[in-house]
Amino acid sequence: MFTGIVEELGEVTAVENLGDSSRFRLRGHVVLEGAKHGDSIAVNGVCLTVVEFGDGEFTADVMAETLSRSSLGALQEGSRVNLERPMAVGGRLGGHIVQGHVDGTGTIVERKPSENWEIVKISLPADLTRYVVEKGSITVDGVSLTVVDAGPDYFTISLIPTTLALTTLGIKQPGDPVNLEVDVIAKYVERLLGARSADAADAEESAK
Repeated sequence: MFTGIVEELGEVTAVENLGDSSRFRLRGHVVLEGAKHGDSIAVNGVCLTVVEFGDGEFTADVMAETLSRSSLGALQEGSRVNLERPMAVGGRLGGHIVQGHVDGTGTIVERKPSENWEIVKISLPADLTRYVVEKGSITVDGVSLTVVDAGPDYFTISLIPTTLALTTLGIKQPGDPVNLEVDVIAKYVERLLGARSADAADAEESAK
């Protein structure tokens, strides 16, 4: 489990096409402290497994399913990426519960700079709109953020100087894709309420 608090800006140093998958080599010093083979590291919000590591770099294999459902397929040598290690047991939950399982991708629509922050508008896939609410949590490229405004096919976020300086959200421009992970609690609630409604309907039908 992650919290959406990015630990460092890493860099893609190589991308190897393996046909039905890709192998990424990434540079990241902080996230490799105490790293072991098989550890998880979130890359732009996608939970990946460390295959090899050394000299401040690590490799991770990305399957076709992940490439198609996330923006990782657009990464190339030199791309900057947000990196985060899983939260240790007993650690602080600084953001919100993030699984590293991307639900879909959005596109940055516009950026509105202000004196001390920026408002960023991001398109929202139709199947995710019901999970996004004003003042709720959402993960964008692995960054835990609060929704400012939730529209029918978009949402907005407000980025403080620290987020602009220390994550990819400070450099991405309109037209760039971003990974989205909605709050998993909302999905569980929907599933439970749906099951309860179905049970109630079955009970009513049986009583007839």
